[in-house]
Amino acid sequence: MSELLTAVSIIFIVMGPFLVVANRFDLPTVPFFILAGIVAGIGMDRFGIDEALTLELAQYGIALLVFTFGVGIELSSVRSVLVDSETAALGQILVVGGLGIGAGVAFGVPLSEALYLGIAAALSSTIVGTALLQAEIGMDLVHGRVAESIQFLQDLLAVLLLLVLSAGVLAADPIAEMLGYGLALLIAAVLVNRFLFDAIGRLAGESSELMILGTVSLLALFIGAAEFADVSIVVGAFAAGLAIRHDPIEHLGLVNGLQSIRDFFVAIFFVTIGALVVWPFVEVGWAASVDKVLIAGVLVFLTAVVKPAVTTAILLYQGYEARSATLTGLNTDQVSEFALIIAIEALLLGALTQSVFDAIILAAAVTMISSSLTNYYSDGIYQVLSDRGVLKSGHDKIDSWSEVPDDISDHVVILGYGRHGRKLVDACEERDRPYVVVENDPARRDEVRAECDAVVIGDAWEPYTWEKANVGDARVVISTVEAESLSRRILRLDLEPDVVLRARDQETALSLLEEGALYVNVPALLAGRQLVEQIQAVLDGDLTATELREQQLTELESYTHTSLGGSADDTPSVRP
Repeated sequence: MSELLTAVSIIFIVMGPFLVVANRFDLPTVPFFILAGIVAGIGMDRFGIDEALTLELAQYGIALLVFTFGVGIELSSVRSVLVDSETAALGQILVVGGLGIGAGVAFGVPLSEALYLGIAAALSSTIVGTALLQAEIGMDLVHGRVAESIQFLQDLLAVLLLLVLSAGVLAADPIAEMLGYGLALLIAAVLVNRFLFDAIGRLAGESSELMILGTVSLLALFIGAAEFADVSIVVGAFAAGLAIRHDPIEHLGLVNGLQSIRDFFVAIFFVTIGALVVWPFVEVGWAASVDKVLIAGVLVFLTAVVKPAVTTAILLYQGYEARSATLTGLNTDQVSEFALIIAIEALLLGALTQSVFDAIILAAAVTMISSSLTNYYSDGIYQVLSDRGVLKSGHDKIDSWSEVPDDISDHVVILGYGRHGRKLVDACEERDRPYVVVENDPARRDEVRAECDAVVIGDAWEPYTWEKANVGDARVVISTVEAESLSRRILRLDLEPDVVLRARDQETALSLLEEGALYVNVPALLAGRQLVEQIQAVLDGDLTATELREQQLTELESYTHTSLGGSADDTPSVRP
């Protein structure tokens, strides 16, 4: 226990300054976590902390991160792009995984170990893709949904591989037994989520602390069951996450509590990856270093270049627009944490040599750093590829998802179908004003098409989306989204109708007005003005205190109803 506390202390002492630098200069934190891990690894060596303890720490870190990912899975959103994701996920596994295995054999790695190289190359990281890079997933974009769905499908495959590995031998009976245990855990997760979790919520009442305690107890129960069955604890944690899937609005306290847990173990995970890196030419000899660098280099190339290219090509073939396809590919360009836990299990079982394991860890560290950078500059990368004619965009998806009358004109184009977008649609319908709703979240596709007269499901960054909305004949464009980068993009399109935008603060609003916006909605300022008007009305006797209270109760109840419908905030409709 003392060694574990020493290791965790070293991690956080070293990590602090690196994180301060990242936050001070608004830089991606993942590279700094891994760099901190490299330094922390040196410190652990000085204190005589064995690598086995770091491996154990990494296992529990990955397990808890997988748990928080399982909690956050929105199956309805995954289902909206599941068919296309299946094709992309399968293409990644077959093409990139096959190349990884072939490269390993070409470098003289035994086939049994080359399989792990193929797994490392093929699977993408859920942690990087969803837990840290929220701009892609949390903003409910088409490419965010597709990337999330690809990673979810690959995680399910990884769970199967872990169960096979847990058998210890390649024999039918032990493997079938492990698969049976895994299936039992997943079935138990579904049953708990359907029949028990809500009961825990009712017993906890409004106490977030009791809710978090109940959730942690369920996690401990599933991990204990996994260990009792000799199954990887990651499988138990994944099942626990599925058991605790919930409505984030209804259980806001639980969401915030799990967010803190996730942030803690995200840091632990990336720092331990850095700590596990064995430096070629420094900690090992020349010959072994050359082999290790070559294998890691091929893994990095397959993961960071070939895999995004394969994903992009598949999605373009399926009719996705170039930007959505490219950004989806760039969100899968890293080694998966599941691949790492598989490699750790194989190393502990003696199925993987230290040299190949070190190459996988090195490739994981490099790709997780490069992935955070490619995500940060994803729009620039897309623009370069587009300008050079590398990407040939298709419009099949936007055409099949959208419904706009050919003769529509003098209409209002409403960007985003969240709470404010709905109000604008209601106002247009009350005044018989034609409108077109532009929405980029496929999870809202059926809802928007059912409730709106005209709709375009597409990326507002793409000119074809505006062409599909017949913006040239529109009266006004109204964006309900606070994303400054998108607002500036809309203004740069030099659209013929007047443009109404939304901003987070007064400074941004002034800048957008100077660039040509007709009007900029700043919700904070409007809310303050409304508060002053309401209080003044009470003070002047135009409104009684009872009437004001009843008015707000009505507004809050209406807001709650809208929030539970999945549209509490318009901001997630487009990428910032």
